[in-house]
Formats: sequence, structure tokens, C-alpha cells
Amino acid sequence: MNEEFNAKNSGRLDKVLSQYLDKSRNQVEQLIKDGLVRVNEKVVVKTSLKVIVNDKIAYSFRKAIPKEKMVVDFDVEVLYEDEVMMVVNKPAGLVVHPAPSVKEATLVDWLVQRGISLSTLAGEERHGIVHRIDKDTTGALVIAKTNEAHQKLSLQLKDKSMGRYYLALIDCPLKESGIVEKAIGRSRNNRLKMDVVPEGKEAKSAFYKLDKSDTKVELVAVKLFTGRTHQIRVHLNSLGRHILGDVLYGFKSKRDTIKRVYLHAYKLYLTHPISEKRVEFVAPMFSDMRYFINKNFNQGEIDEKINPTAIDGYFRTLVNRM
Repeated sequence: MNEEFNAKNSGRLDKVLSQYLDKSRNQVEQLIKDGLVRVNEKVVVKTSLKVIVNDKIAYSFRKAIPKEKMVVDFDVEVLYEDEVMMVVNKPAGLVVHPAPSVKEATLVDWLVQRGISLSTLAGEERHGIVHRIDKDTTGALVIAKTNEAHQKLSLQLKDKSMGRYYLALIDCPLKESGIVEKAIGRSRNNRLKMDVVPEGKEAKSAFYKLDKSDTKVELVAVKLFTGRTHQIRVHLNSLGRHILGDVLYGFKSKRDTIKRVYLHAYKLYLTHPISEKRVEFVAPMFSDMRYFINKNFNQGEIDEKINPTAIDGYFRTLVNRM
């Protein structure tokens, strides 16, 4: 389906379209080179074409087609679905989208197998994926079915009107609830890891202490103000704390009983791209993390503290206090 708009500024076609779609110049350049962009009814393949105010720019996206048929032998819980978007509760061990290093079926493969129409705004490998979660992290993930929805949801990520609250089990209680603002970049010593580095990108996280067990394990709630790779794990590591199961960043277990990182995207909030109403989704914890909590904490107290409505208040108080 073609979509169009009138240019509000003069300049290079790739720049004007990139600003309108809020996407990288590389992504927009590929659209133009593929003959998917027209200016004043004429197909244009020259990215540097000069456009002027009120030129009519039309564009379309290729249909999402899997490059290789993957065997999908799993299912994913759907928390919400309508004609333009869906929200799923991603399980541990599932990669969100294909990549050269990924050999197994991904969440995108599961979506394609279900015959779900997905946006292609993020490129051929990331059909419908507005944001991602690490392989071993679980929880709420929003997926765009149309390019219009994808564009609007991406803008919400950018202006912070979309966000998630996480739950994490850490190996040692924090001294106090608080906000961590430390720049994050690639580790100089291990290319698989990120680290707090002076030349890194701005990163801000808030941590709220919920409860601690007799074994000194603590359950914390986390809010991200930025979305850097491994941000929660890196900021905790900078405080000398680690998420249970996170051996990459230093968690040490005496027994091989924790199979994955106990980090869960618990609550997702956003503005619906069509109705423009604020909506919220809560993703239930998976059985392994829930079992650990029930075994080591008072279940009644925990359920009260992780009440989705209460979590909003924790971070309002925390931000106002800082």
C-alpha cells in the first residue's frame, strides 16, 4: 500500500524522507534505490534528488517475506492483539529477530508462520519489531503490524511516552533506591559485553528496592529512561550487583540451578497508534522466576508490592526525590 505526504521542507530526498519517517538515512536510501519512492508521481532512484516545499512524496514497503523457512516448534503467549499491533510475553531463550549469527527460529519466524501481516519499516530482518529484549530476558514486547503503527510507536520510544517497568532478582541488596546515570559503550576488554565508559552514550536507569530474602537476594523494580544494550545489567554491575543467572556480567552461583537471567519486562505502557488512548499491559512472570520468588520470599507481600498500579507510584516518588 502506498502512503504519501507533502514535503514541509526543501532539501535532499533521502534527508526529507528520513526526517518524516524518523528512520536512518541508510534505511531510507534502500527504499529509494529499490524504486519504492515517487516524487510528484514519478519513480525516483536518486537519493540526492532535490525536493521543494509541497512536493508530493509517495512511498511503499516490501511485503515481509521470510528468507528461509525455519522450523518453529514453540508458541508465544499473546497478551493483546488488534488489526495494527500486538503485545506478546516473550519467553527466555528466544531471539527476537534473525541475524547472521542466529541459527534457530526467532520471534519473527513465529510471527510469519502465524501468517501475521507485519510492518517492514525496520528492514527485512526485523519485520514489525519496534523494540527488542535480550535472548534470556522475558516479558512484554510490542509488535507493529502496519508501517503507520510502527512509525508512531517508534516515535513514542524516542519521546519516552512508551516505556516498560522491569522486575529483577539481584545477588546483593542495593544500599538504597535511586537513579543511575552513567554512559554506556562497548567494553574495551570483552566485545560481548557493554560497560560504563566515558565515551559511551548517555544512559539513565532507576532502581527501586521491593523486598529481600533471608539469603540476601533482593527483588527490585527498574525503569529505563534510555534504551542502551544491556543497560540494566551494566548499571547494576557498576554498583557491584548482578542479576541472578547473569554470568556474563559476573553473577557467581555455587550450584548450577539458575538457568537464565532473572530479568522480566513486567509492565508495558504506550499510546495506541490508532485510538491514541494510553494503554497498559502486564506480562505474568514465567514459572522459573515465579517459583524462585515463591520459595524465597513471602508470596503475599510480593504480590502486593508488584501490583501494577503501585509500581507507577514508586518511580514518581523516586524521580521527585532526586
